[in-house]
Amino acid sequence: MIRFVRAVRGVHHATAVLMLVCLVTAAMLYVPALAEAVGRRHLIRMIHILAGFGLPVPALLGWASRAFRGDVRRLNRFSPADWGWLRGRDRRATVGGRGIHPVGKFNAGQKLNAAFVAGAILVMLGTGSILTFPHPWPDTFRTGATFVHDWLTLAIFVVILGHLWYALRDPGALSGMFLGRVTPEWAARHHPAWLDETRTSEAAAETPETESPAHSRPLSTRNFVHPGEPTDPGGNTEEGKDDLSPRRS
Repeated sequence: MIRFVRAVRGVHHATAVLMLVCLVTAAMLYVPALAEAVGRRHLIRMIHILAGFGLPVPALLGWASRAFRGDVRRLNRFSPADWGWLRGRDRRATVGGRGIHPVGKFNAGQKLNAAFVAGAILVMLGTGSILTFPHPWPDTFRTGATFVHDWLTLAIFVVILGHLWYALRDPGALSGMFLGRVTPEWAARHHPAWLDETRTSEAAAETPETESPAHSRPLSTRNFVHPGEPTDPGGNTEEGKDDLSPRRS
């Protein structure tokens, strides 16, 4: 079954590549040993800046996809089931091959991760703009931007490591993100509510629409009566009866 269409996967992969470039170049600029080993600081800085300003571009382009907009709406909704999933220690528990928590297409952890990444991109874009173009800003702004930019980089690094750790442990999730498809068994274990929703939608799409008998009749066989015009049980109007009755002299 289809989990992610090509446009959604493209947004994810492009954002991941740009984020990886930002982290690698940041390490080359920040860690003295790496800076000395790599050299070419000006080139590395330009690559870092271009990748940083390009981070929002995949999501902006992906907004043209209906599937991407639908996934964003799902990620933006936090239901009581998500709070139960977060509080529970039996998140991976199953009964009869089906997860015990009614998880939709995204679980609460994925929603929090998406919210953090989206917010981090905006904050890094703002602080990075101040650091790239420092002249219009006072010293307090530049100092604060440097502090936030550096520490948020470390936070992003930790979150991405956790994201990769969870993803690499789940071959089904990797298949959904790289190939776009997952098995129903995997969906039943990890996202049972989304599986039910998908099956309901597929069943509704396969059911043919039935027409009412009145609409299926040809126009020529229907009796049309103007408002206020009396009719007899046979469907003929009074005017029609006068025309058909014999005339008296």
